[in-house]
Amino acid sequence: MFLRFEYEVKAVPTGRVKWYNAEKGFGFVSRDDGGNDVFLHRDALPEGVTELKAGQKLEYGIVDTRRGVQAMSVTLVDTPKRVAKAEPQTPKRSPEEVHGLIEDMIKVLEDQVMPTLRRGRHPDRKHTAKIAEVVHAVARELEG
Repeated sequence: MFLRFEYEVKAVPTGRVKWYNAEKGFGFVSRDDGGNDVFLHRDALPEGVTELKAGQKLEYGIVDTRRGVQAMSVTLVDTPKRVAKAEPQTPKRSPEEVHGLIEDMIKVLEDQVMPTLRRGRHPDRKHTAKIAEVVHAVARELEG
């Protein structure tokens, strides 16, 4: 007896930097699939990357937040010569920003994790990496 499994393989989302403000630590990515722009926060950038150039190609995960989609775990597909690498600096966010992050984390946990756990199952692996990234971002801010 053979078991047959069907699964869907989804490509890693890609896009290009629409704009990024290194001072403020955020910007937006234009999706290659034509979807709505994706919010990009400095916490999603690879360690040591502090600047991005408009038009630079990225791969990233996506998490839905109460404010829209946000890029997580960004990988630079093409690295321009001017992208600055420096010692990682973690400027503290304002209490209002941390509050918003925690609200987003709670919403993700309530919408994507709790229903599955209530049914006696663990969340699907394709979602857990994104969820863990959000939880880790909040933990880093609280450790600050």
